[in-house]
Amino acid sequence: MKYFDLHCDTATECYQKGLGLSSNGLSVSLEQTGKYDRWAQVFAVWISGKLRGEAAFHYFQAVAADFKQKLLTDTGGPVLCRNGNDLKQADAAGKNMALLSIEGGAALGGELSHLGDVWKAGVRLMTLTWNGPNELGNGCMTPGADGLSRFGKEVVREMGELGMVVDVSHLSEKGFWDVAHTLQGPFVATHSDSKAIENHPRNLTDDQFREIVRRGGLVGLNLFAPFAGSGGTIPSLLKHAEHFLHLGGEKTVAIGADFDGCTLSAEIRGIGDMGLLYNAMCGRFGKEIADDIFYNNAFRFFTKHLN
Repeated sequence: MKYFDLHCDTATECYQKGLGLSSNGLSVSLEQTGKYDRWAQVFAVWISGKLRGEAAFHYFQAVAADFKQKLLTDTGGPVLCRNGNDLKQADAAGKNMALLSIEGGAALGGELSHLGDVWKAGVRLMTLTWNGPNELGNGCMTPGADGLSRFGKEVVREMGELGMVVDVSHLSEKGFWDVAHTLQGPFVATHSDSKAIENHPRNLTDDQFREIVRRGGLVGLNLFAPFAGSGGTIPSLLKHAEHFLHLGGEKTVAIGADFDGCTLSAEIRGIGDMGLLYNAMCGRFGKEIADDIFYNNAFRFFTKHLN
């Protein structure tokens, strides 16, 4: 099987704990991915809600530099891809792939010029907020959450110009619709489940999901039990996938497991166990849809939209 995952926090965990990618005791390690015919992973630099201004930007720089060094020195590491052509070439050559993202637009330090800096560093996706507020707007866990700030809307417009993918996971519902009204093209929710199945602020309403479908975007299923419900088991994840598919999401649903960014409490303990979910999806939805969810939808999206 091929596996394309829209979100993990492994790069940040490796930096904070001084670990490598190969064998690290984390949910994502290179030793676990050899069972896949092809593996593509979006690695996020997570910005703590406590970091602001230049401190947040410098933290991003440190984690990104550390991660890129690990890609060069850890045997068997994926190839860092910056555009759709890079992904196509790596896939054709049988190489695993990495994309770099930011989780939390506080990484910009409130400066629009830093968006160009993170783009040059290889970032191709950015989650605008984490759970709380930052300079761009309000996260979904902010009391009385408002939408995007004026700066946040400027960032979204500039991301569209650059070709950087906007990620609305963690964003408030008002912020989501601000993105929809500000951005012309598609956007994604890299690691969010269905609010109709599990009523959690981090999950997407049906209207939000339909908007992402209409735009030609992606939604990655998150394994975290509070979002998935029912202990985060495989049957609970299938319920979210089935609901999204009923909303027309055959080419939208993907995987955004949130490995090393959440506590796992069910059958899947790390990336090496994802075949369990794939096999369950093959049994429930058929191999064609399972392959789309696990690889094809994400690969198609990024090869089309990354400049």
